[in-house]
Amino acid sequence: MTRKSGLDFNGGRIDGLSDQVWAGVDIGGTKTAVVLSSEPPTLLSRVEFPTLPQNGPQYAIEKIQNVIHELLASQGKDAKSLAAIGVSCGGPLDRVAGLIQAPPNLPTWVDVPLKEILEREFRVPCRVENDANAGAVAEHRYGAGRGTRNMIFLTMGTGLGSGIIIDGRLYRGASEMGGEIGHLRLTRSGPVGYNKAGSAEGWASGGGMVQVAAKVLAAAEKRGEVSSLAQIVQGGGQLAGKDIADRAQQGDAIARKIVRMTGTRLGQALAILIDILNPECIVIGGLAMRLKEDLLGPARKVVAREALPQAAVACRICSAELGEKIGDVAALCVAQGL
Repeated sequence: MTRKSGLDFNGGRIDGLSDQVWAGVDIGGTKTAVVLSSEPPTLLSRVEFPTLPQNGPQYAIEKIQNVIHELLASQGKDAKSLAAIGVSCGGPLDRVAGLIQAPPNLPTWVDVPLKEILEREFRVPCRVENDANAGAVAEHRYGAGRGTRNMIFLTMGTGLGSGIIIDGRLYRGASEMGGEIGHLRLTRSGPVGYNKAGSAEGWASGGGMVQVAAKVLAAAEKRGEVSSLAQIVQGGGQLAGKDIADRAQQGDAIARKIVRMTGTRLGQALAILIDILNPECIVIGGLAMRLKEDLLGPARKVVAREALPQAAVACRICSAELGEKIGDVAALCVAQGL
C-alpha cells in the first residue's frame, strides 16, 4: 500500500488512500466503545468494554489502543490505513490540546493527554471533542437534524448538556463554553444540577429526576400510595433515571408523575432556547429516546404556552434519531472533523 502524501495532523485526512478508515472512541463513565468505519455512519466493527474509572485512565487507554489495533487487523488493515481517530467524551476537556480534565464521570482522568498518546501510538491525527457537541454534529449530519441550518442537541442523561448548530456550523462561544444549558436557572430553589439549585440540569436530567423522586416518594408514602420505585430504595438499591423511565413505561403512577414533572421543566428550558436562538429543530438524546412522548408531550405544551408563537411553530422537538448508535456516530464525526 502506498501513500501519495504524508500525514496531515491539521487536516486529518490522508490523501491517496482508497481504503482509509476512521476510528471512533466514545468514552463514558460506565463503558467505552471503539468503532471502525470506512463510510460513516456505517460501522465495519465495534467493541465495547467497561471504562472502570476507579482503576485510573491507564487501564482504559491501553484497552483503547489494543482494541483499535485488533479492529484494524480484523479488517485486514493496520495503522497505515487510519485516516484519523475521533474521541467523544464528557467535559470538562481541552479540545485543542486534547486533554481530558476530570469529568464528573471520570474523576481519576486528571489532565490526561489523550490526543498526544493516541497520535504517538498510531501516527495519525486524533481529535477530542465534548460529547454534546459531537452528538449535535452527528444528529445534524445523519440523524433528526438532517437538512436544517439551525438546531440544538441536548444530552439528557445523568446531566444535561447541549450542542448548538447555527447556520450549519457548530457554535462554540468565546471560551468554548457555548451551549451550557444545564447551568441555566429555572427556579430559585430545587434539585441541584451543575452545582446550582433549581438549574435546568437539576430539573431536567436523570440525576435531577432522582432528586425529585426522593421528595415525591416521601410524600406518596405519607398518603399511603404504593410505588415500585419505593421498593427499589427499600431493597437497598440506588435509584437511577433509567429506573424511573422504565417504571413509568410499565405504568407506575408515581414514576409517570415524575416524568411529567420533568417534561414540564424541560419545556421551560426549551422555551428559553427557542426564544433566544429560533432553531428549526431541537433533538434530545438519552432519556428522551426511551420516554419519547411521555416526556416530550408535556414539554411541547409548555413551549406552546411560553415561547414566542412564531418561533415555537417553526421548531420541531424530537428524540434523537440515531438512538443507541449516537455515541458511535458522534465519535466518527469527531474523527472526520466537526
